Amino acid sequence: MDESSEIALKIITPEGVALSLSVAELTAPGVEGDFGVLPGHRPLMAALRTGIASYRVGTEEHQVAIGPGFAEVSGHAVVLLTDRYCTKAGVDPVLARQDLREADEQLEAFDGELGGPEHGLLIRLERWAATRLELYGDPPPPTINTFDEFRTVRHADYTHGPDDDAPPS
Repeated sequence: MDESSEIALKIITPEGVALSLSVAELTAPGVEGDFGVLPGHRPLMAALRTGIASYRVGTEEHQVAIGPGFAEVSGHAVVLLTDRYCTKAGVDPVLARQDLREADEQLEAFDGELGGPEHGLLIRLERWAATRLELYGDPPPPTINTFDEFRTVRHADYTHGPDDDAPPS
């Protein structure tokens, strides 16, 4: 491949650069849904959710699990900043199943504020375990979880100021 048909992909975690290579395309899990990147993509900043990122090198497809974070796309480069990263070879399915069971039990017994920080942490732990199992090829059954791993903010919170409901002066 020539340089114009490749994307320089870097996945960076708190431990350092987890992955750095040239890819033909990338699909990443964004908070608003998965998004794809091809060479020459317009600049983009996106929030990432826990999930599977896939990329193609030549004709070979690859997948990795990533945690929440941010993506920066600029022309022929993509940087994924995330707190977690795992390859299929790095998944211990027994440990991932145990982590999932423990997170599910803690969520079931949770009596704090739904949607609060502690609840969000448990949801992140549950999703990380489930994503590792999905990457391994042994996904858990789907769960009905109405909460996001991030605190939900309504669109209206961005469009109205604190005095928008006040009578006109």
